Amino acid sequence: MQRLTPLNPPYDPELARTLTRMMPPGQEPLKLFRTVAHNRHVLDKLRSTGSYLLNFGTLDPADRELVIQRTCARCGCEYEWGVHAAVFGAQVGLTGAKLAATVTAAADDGAWTEREALLVALVDELHDTATVSDQTWKALTARYDEAQLVELVALAGQYHAVSFMANALGVELEEAAERFPGAKAA
Repeated sequence: MQRLTPLNPPYDPELARTLTRMMPPGQEPLKLFRTVAHNRHVLDKLRSTGSYLLNFGTLDPADRELVIQRTCARCGCEYEWGVHAAVFGAQVGLTGAKLAATVTAAADDGAWTEREALLVALVDELHDTATVSDQTWKALTARYDEAQLVELVALAGQYHAVSFMANALGVELEEAAERFPGAKAA
């Protein structure tokens, strides 16, 4: 249920510039961005942090997307999960059964490679306990450098916040976005 109506054009010039910078050329701003735009300061922080993690981070794009998809799935955020599935998933090979597994499979499921299972475990532990077990941390340190370890935790945290906003504000699903496995398009 939509709780806040996304802002619609005409936007004031400052907001129009911000929304334009948040989207690929020629694409309309997402409903999430137009909803968060009710608070310009939060929108600006969302833009700057999200842009850094998506465009300038040091993680392999497939790792980044798996963490984002799993975080959104664990938060029950079909909105953000679906946007990332439609826009970024195919670019990194996260499609079909593997994409569905981000919603339905446990870390120890056979759907995952060893690396993927480790990332799913990281997200699940952060989601369930707000920390990471020593065992998972040790395994992560064998694969990722210190900057990437910080980035992994920040990425999960960023998409928890995005999921909280989309879910709590009742942002309606984007028409072009994917749906959770088994969900019907509205």
